[in-house]
Amino acid sequence: MKNLINILSTAFLFILIKSCSSTASIPSAKVAELLRNGEFTFMAERALPSNYDVVNVMNSLPRSSSSRMLDLDYGYTIVLKKSELRVELPYFGRMYNPSYDTSNNSYRFTSKDFTVSQQTGKKGSSVYTILTKDQPNIRRIMMEVFSSGKTYVSIDSNDRAPISYDGYLMENETVKK
Repeated sequence: MKNLINILSTAFLFILIKSCSSTASIPSAKVAELLRNGEFTFMAERALPSNYDVVNVMNSLPRSSSSRMLDLDYGYTIVLKKSELRVELPYFGRMYNPSYDTSNNSYRFTSKDFTVSQQTGKKGSSVYTILTKDQPNIRRIMMEVFSSGKTYVSIDSNDRAPISYDGYLMENETVKK
């Protein structure tokens, strides 16, 4: 009976550790192919506001913590194609020019006029700098992509405090007709 309890507790611990691990990384060859093509999707898993007033407010709410509130649901993305940049990300932070229209308070836009520059970063990463010309409030979007597919994104804008996102890279979805 004691051996059965030890085996079950070891199996439970293994399953718990496996389920708590981060998203499985995609092969580095696939990441290199996506970066070479210049068309990929960033899937955000976590928002990281730079303004700690926001974190303090989230921690002050009863029965909550900012660490759980900043974990994002599936579907918040940056889709980069040769002719289009589509951004759909939530915003947590200080806005200097808020809008009464709540749909304008997050990063939701499509840009057709943008430039992308690529540099090699530390530890073999690729750093993309995206400058939009048709979005007056977005200063730049920086994406650092590692060989495992893990990606760190930072957005600087004119009317908000900076915010960063942590997530992973994936292939663009193909639309079936």
